[in-house]
Amino acid sequence: MNEQASATRAPATQPAGDGWTAVCRQRDLTPDTGICALVGGKQVAIFLSRRGDLYGISNYDPIGGANILSRGIIGSVGEAVVVASPLYKQHFDLRTGECLEDAGHRVNTYPVRICNGQVQVKVR
Repeated sequence: MNEQASATRAPATQPAGDGWTAVCRQRDLTPDTGICALVGGKQVAIFLSRRGDLYGISNYDPIGGANILSRGIIGSVGEAVVVASPLYKQHFDLRTGECLEDAGHRVNTYPVRICNGQVQVKVR
């Protein structure tokens, strides 16, 4: 695995209890960038905003047809905190998973938290 891939894709570790899975350390996250972790067989894109908010969405871009959203650019459109897909630039709301340009498309969202310095994701 090359250095770039290891920096953007975090392997999931043992479940942390109550359905939560630790995926990386808090200090491994860089504000306004994403990482991808395989949790429960699902690719989850995890984002840390500049304000310190955590978001988890499916890494799969339903419009571009690729697992790529963790490499998107975080920003805002109106009140929505979004990630812009690196493929066709559609914006997905990080809170709801809704595509702003095409309401017929959405991605799954996942709860993310920090517990004892570990970033944890809960995949339903």
